[in-house]
Amino acid sequence: MRIKWTVLLWMLLVSGLAVAQNTATTSFQIKGVLLDSLTQEGEPYATIRIVKKQAPARPLKMLVTDMKGKFQEKMSGSGDFIMTITSVGRNSIVKDFSVKPGEKLVDFGTLYITDASKELGQVEIVAQKPLVKVDVDKIEYNIEDDPDSKTNSVIEMLRKVPLVTVDGEDNIQVNGSSSFKIHVNGKPNNMMSNNPKEVLKSMPANTIKYIEVITSPGAKYDAEGVGGILNIVTVGSGFEGYTATFSARASNMGLGGGAYATIKQGKLTLTGNYNYSYNNQPASYSEGYREDYESVDQKYLESTNTSDYSGQFQHGNLEASYEIDTLRLITMSIGMYGGGNDNDAEGNTEMWNAAHDKTAYSYRTLTQGDGSWYSIRGNIDYQRVSKKNKNRMFTLSYKINTQPQESDNYNRYLDRYQVPEVFQLYNSHTFGKTNTTEHTFQADYTTPIGKLHTIETGLKYIIRNNVSENSFEEDKSSDGNGDYVYNENRSSNYEHLNDILAAYLGYTLRYKDFTFKPGLRFEHTAQDVRYIVGAGEDFKVDYNDLVPSVSLGIKLGKTQTLRGGYDMRIYRPGIWYLNPYFDDRNPMAIRQGNSELESEKSHAFNLSYSSFTSKFNVNVSLRHSFNNSGIESVSRLIGKDGEYFGPDKTHFAPEGALYTTYENIGKSRNTNLSLYLNWNASPKTRIYINGRGSYSDLRSPSQNLHNSGWQGSMYGGIQHTFPWKLRASLNAGGSTPYISLQGKGSGYSYYSLSVNRSFLKDRLTVSVYGSNLFSKYINFDSTTFGDNFYSTNKSRYPNRSFGMSISYRIGELKASVKKAVRSINNDDVKGGGEGAQGAGGN
Repeated sequence: MRIKWTVLLWMLLVSGLAVAQNTATTSFQIKGVLLDSLTQEGEPYATIRIVKKQAPARPLKMLVTDMKGKFQEKMSGSGDFIMTITSVGRNSIVKDFSVKPGEKLVDFGTLYITDASKELGQVEIVAQKPLVKVDVDKIEYNIEDDPDSKTNSVIEMLRKVPLVTVDGEDNIQVNGSSSFKIHVNGKPNNMMSNNPKEVLKSMPANTIKYIEVITSPGAKYDAEGVGGILNIVTVGSGFEGYTATFSARASNMGLGGGAYATIKQGKLTLTGNYNYSYNNQPASYSEGYREDYESVDQKYLESTNTSDYSGQFQHGNLEASYEIDTLRLITMSIGMYGGGNDNDAEGNTEMWNAAHDKTAYSYRTLTQGDGSWYSIRGNIDYQRVSKKNKNRMFTLSYKINTQPQESDNYNRYLDRYQVPEVFQLYNSHTFGKTNTTEHTFQADYTTPIGKLHTIETGLKYIIRNNVSENSFEEDKSSDGNGDYVYNENRSSNYEHLNDILAAYLGYTLRYKDFTFKPGLRFEHTAQDVRYIVGAGEDFKVDYNDLVPSVSLGIKLGKTQTLRGGYDMRIYRPGIWYLNPYFDDRNPMAIRQGNSELESEKSHAFNLSYSSFTSKFNVNVSLRHSFNNSGIESVSRLIGKDGEYFGPDKTHFAPEGALYTTYENIGKSRNTNLSLYLNWNASPKTRIYINGRGSYSDLRSPSQNLHNSGWQGSMYGGIQHTFPWKLRASLNAGGSTPYISLQGKGSGYSYYSLSVNRSFLKDRLTVSVYGSNLFSKYINFDSTTFGDNFYSTNKSRYPNRSFGMSISYRIGELKASVKKAVRSINNDDVKGGGEGAQGAGGN
């Protein structure tokens, strides 16, 4: 029924707006053919740019020639125009032409293009940008040129990006893996890597220029992240001149606004942006059921929970570039991501006997909490280019990054019925703080050897300090009047210090249409773990890792590419995995990190085919990966007598509690096939599909756990531009149930509709949008199993959203800002699952 209503809505929109075709402004047609001056053959895929003579900076139309060099396009208006034709390795063609009112055709006849006779100087060529571009080791999706970016968040746009999947709960996978890293403008952002779902769904897509999926990170990248790297390049980065854009948006889920600007004065260029969002979601609901196969007196656990969430998110960046001379450049930037949240929850827990007719115990919980999470960074890069060879480059970089997070929670236990004393259900106050501070020093050198070969090498040194402090206070008074007393046994203060030294050597061979990129990286890691408060013994450990990689690519003609490769990746567990804090605020669901985790290693082989023409874009990727020492979340049900944890046995988990931690026990095999298809059905219509199918085999021999199965997801849509520059998009998608080592989750479906229009020469843009309009909530089910238990959880999350946004731009962009080509990329830490809201958690 939902699909029928959606199709009907779309048909009404198309038929209603199509009536306006007869009232459109007077149009004319341009046509011609472009030939090679020597061979007289057609020049395929040359870029044609048409502008008004009085406004040369803003293109009116962008198109490309077909396989025979022909071009034909409709335009509107009259006056003086300039047409520029460019093609790689060719001299540009510039044609001035005029169109009188009422004129219907401008025929350029036959145009001849010639080879460039000498090396071009430093010029800017403005060309039509395809939504997807492919290189031997990465795929780029142009967010800025996608009309949906006017209304969507970044996480919604990720559904369109090849090799990326986003499920109904906004969990992200790259190349079929949830272990990946995120960079912003080529620089790593650990906060976003650790909390991608929280950050990216709050970040508006109109602040993004494009997203790179680095599928096979080479030797110059840190060896972390099996799925690859997402590099998010923000709008405003890479331009100069004077321009500023201001935006605002409002929906049933919240509101927000932002601005970005670029200004150049002499050799100094400044680029800045800031964005703020406030979210206030309707209540979410969940209910759980768990069965203990062995117990009789405490057999079935049933629970319900209701929670309200509100939060704010903000991010900003300021970047400066100063060109000392033509050979030396300094780039500096500071940036911040983060926000805060308030969360109120009410729950009920009841344990039943084997006959399900008698309550063993029950209690209610009230939780009030707030938290904050930020990532603040600054970096400076110095770049020196050789006078003799502009491709020979030396870069020195320094970066500092800090990630403070806090959580403050009050838990109250009410209506306690026959609750065992060992549960320690006293009203409590927990305050958690974590912080990761990094200092990174890096040197990179790149040099060509002849015309075919390139060598790149570098050194990196990282000082990374992880600190986690969790303070636990409890009120044991009979009336629970708030006399909280500090409990050292249930508190912790923990430090995890890392010194990482890395060196890499990479080689690139480019011979005609063939590219070969092998590389080798060495990493030495020294870890120092210290327990200031809480159970645990200090220890030190060193790791040495050699990480090989190789990528190959061959062009099959001008539009097709075949790529393949192998890469090995390692994971160093982040602080959320390592933190030994024993979180028993819910005594029936206890979580604890494992400070003795070791790095895991993964191997992957990939093969892909890409074909990109003016009409069709196709990318098919096959990937197989395996891991024999994976870090997995493991849950087990505590038996009849309960169990003590910690070196001093200071933490107790009662009978019936589900205890969850992390262990190096996983053996995984994953094979997935990804498909991306884009069809430009007409100059005004685009249809696309992004899908993936995979088979996973997960097992833990030591825990006697094994799970396997198929999973598929598909996301697609249609975009069309109607008269009056009215752009509309309809998107839909879904996924089959996913699997994990100890269970599975349900599938989902999704659809959205958006319409936007630009005014005042595209300076003002107004958009309206909506998604899942006929269902207020979306339901998710998940199951978890073990040797002695089975549990299910059913959740309802707010699903319906609708709103509008508006943006206004002033000024004009000019040439591109010169920035350091190399900078620091720290992508070597595996983030935790608790994210921003778990600072006092596991």
